[in-house]
Amino acid sequence: MTDLDALTLGFDHVGLTVADLESSRAFFVDCLGWKVVGERPAYPAVYVSDGRSLLTLWRVENPADHVAFDRRKNVGLHHLALKVADRAALDAVFARAASWKGVTVEFPPELSGKGPKYHAMIREPGGNRIELSWDPR
Repeated sequence: MTDLDALTLGFDHVGLTVADLESSRAFFVDCLGWKVVGERPAYPAVYVSDGRSLLTLWRVENPADHVAFDRRKNVGLHHLALKVADRAALDAVFARAASWKGVTVEFPPELSGKGPKYHAMIREPGGNRIELSWDPR
């Protein structure tokens, strides 16, 4: 899908505000295998990448007083969808993420609508909704 009239070239990065920066960093790096590509301790923020996508994880100003996201009431990011290579990878990544400390499972791998896409939804330890997605098309 290309649109030669578009004035942009896709996403440079996505910034996620998290309640617990260290737990979110550990989830992306230790659980999902991403790499830390930069940090701003004074902000505080950490930048992580899977080699294709770049995420900025920003800690809320006051973690003890943060407001949890409600996808039905808040304007902003509904969820972040991460692609996986195939159905076996979806099941493996979901199993690993679902057992990770601080992760909440919203639903396990299932057809998205009538398919053929499969997806699962979790909340990473910092509170953001993460969709794990495989589309065979």
